[in-house]
Amino acid sequence: MATSIISSSSQFPASLPRRHAIPLPAKGKTVRFAHRKDSYGPDFEGHLVDENMIVLRKRIHEMRMVETNYEPPSNWMDWEKRYYASYDSDVCEVLGLLQTLLMNTRPSLAIGMAALLALSVPTSAILIFYHLMEASRAILSGLHLS
Repeated sequence: MATSIISSSSQFPASLPRRHAIPLPAKGKTVRFAHRKDSYGPDFEGHLVDENMIVLRKRIHEMRMVETNYEPPSNWMDWEKRYYASYDSDVCEVLGLLQTLLMNTRPSLAIGMAALLALSVPTSAILIFYHLMEASRAILSGLHLS
């Protein structure tokens, strides 16, 4: 097979576009390059930190623990005091395990499980309330007849 050599330069631009040189700053001056505005400083117009963010809540909790020298409140039970130091790491491990399990399942199964849970909890609460009302009505009618 023969190879063809392109001899015409009309397919390519005659010269590549040139970038303009940026002059270097004089000594003692600084140049800041940023794609967006910096997230700090007096000119920042960003969003305030949301109080529901897990990182913020965790930092607030850590600060409170440091302020109290990692001592739990005195009115807590003994088992709560023993568990207080490792509680944060245990919660993170459980949520990490839950996230791993949900990430490894099909989305339709995870959504179906969430829908089943969302429907079964109110249904169970309504049934318990109904049975409590029936029991209280039976007790009150029994007291009324006596």
